[in-house]
Amino acid sequence: MSFNHVVVWLDHAEAHVIHFNRDASESELLKTHSTHPHLHAKAGSTGSGRSAESAPYFDDVAAAVKDSSEILIIGPGSEKLELMKRLAKHHPQVAEKVLSVESVDHPSDGQILAYARKYFARADRML
Repeated sequence: MSFNHVVVWLDHAEAHVIHFNRDASESELLKTHSTHPHLHAKAGSTGSGRSAESAPYFDDVAAAVKDSSEILIIGPGSEKLELMKRLAKHHPQVAEKVLSVESVDHPSDGQILAYARKYFARADRML
């Protein structure tokens, strides 16, 4: 089945990738390669208190969405912005398909799909 749209919801631990059209959808769950995504900084130490972003994790997400024509990236924290930076630098052909990056808390897969369908319905009317 052909799916033109994809929505990616991600945080520091996992990415929910849902390919869909008006009538059907397929979802995939990708896990980070990092075993310690958060570090705790001690008083007086330097650094951000976070581990380095997982490049293989972001590359897996890029591979999962590369064949879609329109991409929506959503999530609760800064991971979605880090993904966008990685796409722009290492996967520009995927980055140019991203229509929007938006903040969304922790919805279920059904809520993610409903959010994305509503978003693309509005985006398609604007074209």
